[in-house]
Amino acid sequence: MLEIIPIPAFKDNYIWLLYRNQHAIVIDPGDATPVLHMLSALNLDLDAILITHHHADHTGGVEALLRATHAKAYAPARELYTFPHQPVHAGDILNFPLLSLSMNVMDVPGHTLGHIAYHGASMLFCGDTLFGAGCGRLFEGTAEQMFHSLQQLAALPPDTAVYCAHEYTEHNLAFALSLEPQHPALLERQQMTRHLRSINLPSLPSSIKLELATNPFLRCHEAGIISASGNKDADPVHVFAAIREMRNHF
Repeated sequence: MLEIIPIPAFKDNYIWLLYRNQHAIVIDPGDATPVLHMLSALNLDLDAILITHHHADHTGGVEALLRATHAKAYAPARELYTFPHQPVHAGDILNFPLLSLSMNVMDVPGHTLGHIAYHGASMLFCGDTLFGAGCGRLFEGTAEQMFHSLQQLAALPPDTAVYCAHEYTEHNLAFALSLEPQHPALLERQQMTRHLRSINLPSLPSSIKLELATNPFLRCHEAGIISASGNKDADPVHVFAAIREMRNHF
């Protein structure tokens, strides 16, 4: 059975560790130390490192992990990296037979221009593109790029588990409720998230179904979000841009 556990790092990052038997993959290891501790504790061999984008809190541990293990790194072809890696492109399929796992690479620009996501076995590892009830900031891409990237992810099967790279859900829900204070699904998710965090459990993984119901950035076509955006027209890209800017200052 494939096991998936979050390794907390820094203030709010999650490094996702996937393993079956004694073989493991990590995704976006910003810090090598907690990963090496977990590999040792579970007696795991690290086979692969998957990178979604170039920011240091997602890549800072890669070189140390490559030195300490026999792992191979995979990273977006449209970004530059100093560590040895295999560049991957949208549509590539990565096979990890020792974990009985295949991952499809998706191109999701917006947070960075070369940002990718990994999808396979009803799981999505989306880095800083899609968050619990939110989405990433537009550091390099445009609102239109991010909107279309999110639409790609929203079209995945509803039961797809969503593994984001940060624990932002509670604050994102506060923003979502500032747009729609009485939204029943948001209030229910807020209560659930507060409970999980109060007992030191992650709010993740989410699911595509839950994000479609509660994530304002996936609901830019709905009347409540259009109204809250203050936008003069109902073009979903313009609505998205408006609420993304609002979130920047929340």
